[in-house]
Amino acid sequence: MMTNPTQEISPAELGERMKVARESANITQDAAAKAAGMARTTLVSIEKGQRSVRAAELQALSRQYGVSVNSLMRREAVHVDLIPRFRSLPETEDTGIAEAARMLSDLVRAEVELENVLGVHRTYSYPAEKSILPGDVRAQAEQDAQNLRNWLGIGEGPVQDIFALLELQLGIRVYSRKLYPKVSGLFAYDDTVGACILVNAGHRKDRRTQTAGHELGHFVSTRRRPEVFQDEKYENSREERYANAFGRAFLTPARAVMEKFRELTTGATHLTRRHIILLAHYFGVSRQAMVLRLEELELTKKGTWEWFDSNGGITDEQVKQVIGSNASEFSSIVEDAQSSRLFLLAIDAWKKDLISEGQMAEMLKLGRIQVRELLDEAEAEEDEANDFVKLSH
Repeated sequence: MMTNPTQEISPAELGERMKVARESANITQDAAAKAAGMARTTLVSIEKGQRSVRAAELQALSRQYGVSVNSLMRREAVHVDLIPRFRSLPETEDTGIAEAARMLSDLVRAEVELENVLGVHRTYSYPAEKSILPGDVRAQAEQDAQNLRNWLGIGEGPVQDIFALLELQLGIRVYSRKLYPKVSGLFAYDDTVGACILVNAGHRKDRRTQTAGHELGHFVSTRRRPEVFQDEKYENSREERYANAFGRAFLTPARAVMEKFRELTTGATHLTRRHIILLAHYFGVSRQAMVLRLEELELTKKGTWEWFDSNGGITDEQVKQVIGSNASEFSSIVEDAQSSRLFLLAIDAWKKDLISEGQMAEMLKLGRIQVRELLDEAEAEEDEANDFVKLSH
């Protein structure tokens, strides 16, 4: 269902919005014009505001661009285009990264559109941005991570759900979708829509957690610079070293690691696989990350991880034996995409007949079956509710 625009906008403004939508979708003028059944010169005139677009043409073009007519026509609409920021990075020539950048831009655009449709005001709670100073970046990152924990009031214990913390406490827009395997995550910041993070849903939970910690480091230190976190990419820049150190310090705080390490190893003569598995499970990080953190804090010798790795490693089967087969870090792949706030907004808009099921699928970048399952689940929860849990607004 399509809502009526709240106010008329000028042909020039509409043309500019259509141009931005086309370029964000990486569609040429020739291809767009052909799909809409018009001459390229006609599309050029529309984008320049020299000719008004007809309703049928607008619907055809919006379908091609993957946006709704509402988002193009609404007076208060915010138009988001994060893609050019990532194109400025040398590594974004990679197809997988370009697709991920487009995915992030599309998801942010969809969330902003839903906020506008529903009249929702997004609130941010950002700490001050930190400059990376000369000197030891690791020491800076350790201190900044502890300061952020203090600012958030979460003490020194493990972070149970970093994605909920990012989204609900900091107000960062967080999404999880399956991406090209070597792309772990993306970070971008825009003055209009705030900070945005996209994480690869195809990776294990512990790895996604570490990716979120790394991107949080960029949010704290280099907020206005887009970043792509890639597998097998070993950047030696101060910014990357800071983000890596920040993620480790935030997820595995030095004092907490040392206390838990001493508690678990009391009376032991050697560091064992069981020790590592329990520590990694407690802090929600990978076994390798946990051992490397122990090395960094000088709780074990340098090269400990290499020793375990060359002597059979620490296997999933061993994790099952110690933790159990239902361990969250053991469930290696997330089958469903996640975007908790975006899902809630989309469900609310659908219930109010502001968007159709098809528009919802396009906005969330999900298949129709997944969207139907999401709506069925939401309806089941509502049917189960009674007046005791009814909200008063």
